[in-house]
Amino acid sequence: MPGRLDRRLFLAAAASGAMAGGVAVTGCHSSGISGSTPPGAGGRTERAENALAGDSDWRVRSPGSSGAIEGYADKVSVLPGEEFGLYVSTTAPTFRVSAYRVGWYDGAQARLVWRSNRVAGSVQRRPRLVQATRTVRADWQRTLPVRTSGWPAGAYLLRLDSEDVHQHYVPLVVRSASAVGRIVLMHAPATWQAYNRWGGYSLYQGENGAYGTRSLAVSFDRPYDGDGAEKFMVYERAVVVLAEKLGIPLAYTTGPDIHRDPGILHDATGVVSLGHDEYWTPQQRAYVTRARDTGTNVAFLGANACFRRVRLEPGATGADRTVVCYKTDYLNDPYLADHPDMPTNDFRQPPGASPESSLTGVLYEGYPVDAPYVVRRSDHWLFEGTGVKRGASFDHLVGVEYDRVTPGMPTPAPLEIIAHSPLVCKGRPSYSDSAYYTVPSGAGVFASGTMRWVEALMAGTRENGRNHGMDARTGAFVTRTTENLLRAFAAGPCGRNRPKPRDDVSGVYASAAR
Repeated sequence: MPGRLDRRLFLAAAASGAMAGGVAVTGCHSSGISGSTPPGAGGRTERAENALAGDSDWRVRSPGSSGAIEGYADKVSVLPGEEFGLYVSTTAPTFRVSAYRVGWYDGAQARLVWRSNRVAGSVQRRPRLVQATRTVRADWQRTLPVRTSGWPAGAYLLRLDSEDVHQHYVPLVVRSASAVGRIVLMHAPATWQAYNRWGGYSLYQGENGAYGTRSLAVSFDRPYDGDGAEKFMVYERAVVVLAEKLGIPLAYTTGPDIHRDPGILHDATGVVSLGHDEYWTPQQRAYVTRARDTGTNVAFLGANACFRRVRLEPGATGADRTVVCYKTDYLNDPYLADHPDMPTNDFRQPPGASPESSLTGVLYEGYPVDAPYVVRRSDHWLFEGTGVKRGASFDHLVGVEYDRVTPGMPTPAPLEIIAHSPLVCKGRPSYSDSAYYTVPSGAGVFASGTMRWVEALMAGTRENGRNHGMDARTGAFVTRTTENLLRAFAAGPCGRNRPKPRDDVSGVYASAAR
């Protein structure tokens, strides 16, 4: 089975570099002053939206020392026009908020949609630790309300800029009211929160760094560590930018939103799980599976997706503000007394074992790994226009976690292995697989089998700064393959308008019983 603390410490270092766990001290509430919204409504097509001028100065360039400025929103997503609250702590006298929508924008990658006036700053209270589950909550006073009138649906980075030029992100999704005829980009805030060490605790370690003192539940009522949006920046942003560049019809949502409302996926042409999407509720999984079985294509662009089974509970600012995952201590969860079939452990573990491969087609196997990605089916439609031949390889594309097709585990058929990449993980030889299958509804399902797929979209550029040695050739290959995938999804069920998969698992893994 996968490692626990050591694996997550490795991922934190690989994905985010230096981390900042800011803790504020006591302070008082400051009233907010909203600024004006630049012209533009939320009903534009993707092409029209991305034809607008972007703003290159959207990045966090100076996070400052711990507690210089940080904040969180009381919702992970809103519909266009809805209001949310911002909770900000800063050592500066004033700050302002800028809302940037992420997209193509002729390469600028973001557009300024709204900016506040100057807001009085204050240092807020120290975080609270809920002892029973070792849950850190900021429990700050609300600093200002923000109404999203005129904000188009999309992925947003709210940048907090202190008077003394320090900055912090607060990520927010302005979700789409309907996904009919659109590809849904499904963002993963539950996974962002699982790894968040703000206040000294995450689902992987406690304040002393030990797995045994980790949180058993984590709260959205606290800032994210680091610059505030590292998981989004590394594992999601590049897909948003590419998809918007293509001009295809898109819809935006989050895993917790699908958990609450399966109607979000109604008549969507596709749903895309992005680069690191590990934590799902059983409801979210059931609703994505149902969408697949009614004709919605599905893609898993990372690895280790749909792996942890979680429960959402209320928090200080509303419903579904707490992510519960006891993992190996699931028997200690008081909830089990009345709900014995609803543990918060890995999906593949009992009780109610249901390996993720029944949906993804592949099974998470391990980390850490760094290996070449090796093409097997060079004639597959996903690789059209890439110029690859059978056996073509792309250094460092497999990592840091990987999935493979595992004979003997529940896997849909027909399933085709289109890339089969030898690797060695902790001294044991194995493979990473990219796989594709279809179901009777016509939906096609693709899994990349590697956590570096989304990062590779920017390989060979100066973006990200953590491309693991992947070069421009790898970036071009992954970009063209992803473009083929998204365009095919936009055209409808891939099982009806693309060649059928060749069921070749037994041929690839001839020595294992299927």
